[in-house]
Formats: sequence, C-alpha cells, structure tokens
Amino acid sequence: MALNEVHISSLVVHVAPEHLNTIKAKIEEFENAEIYGDSPEGKIIVVLETENQGFVTDTIDAINNLPNVLSTVLVYHQIETGVDDTDIDTGIQHSYTEGEV
Repeated sequence: MALNEVHISSLVVHVAPEHLNTIKAKIEEFENAEIYGDSPEGKIIVVLETENQGFVTDTIDAINNLPNVLSTVLVYHQIETGVDDTDIDTGIQHSYTEGEV
C-alpha cells in the first residue's frame, strides 16, 4: 500500500490591474492551480493542490516570475498525509467496515 501526501495551499497573487485577465489566464494553465477569486485592484486568490512541498514552491516561483506579477504570497498550507490508495477505489473496503458494525 502506498501512502500519499496532498498539499493544499492558498496564495494571494498581486498583479498590475491592467494585466489581471492576462495573468489569470496564465495561472489557469498550471495543472495544479485553481483561481477562487480576484479583485479589480489586481489581487487573485489561487488554491494549489500538489503532491509535495517542492511542487508548491516551484509553482509559487513560476507564478511570481510571470511578467506583471508584483508579488505572490503563501497564505495557507495544509498537508494531508496517510491517504491510502484504496480510499480512492470503488468503496469495497468501506462495505466490509459497515458489515462489521
């Protein structure tokens, strides 16, 4: 059985307001990033779901290095550990547990 680790992080990305839509499109190209909101002042809320902390820092660096990004700040970081591959399966394991109750 393989144990997995999931890192959930949120970022605030500050961009020059006139480049908001361009930067949002660039961020959406990242496989592990999802935009949860933005403001006309040029702030974008981004949530990352990655397999390890290295992917988190790499993605932050990549976003921060986009043209017209003023700053990228990590606001929240949670690590979920011990996620078993069988938890993602068809639920057969759960039926055994229910039967034992």
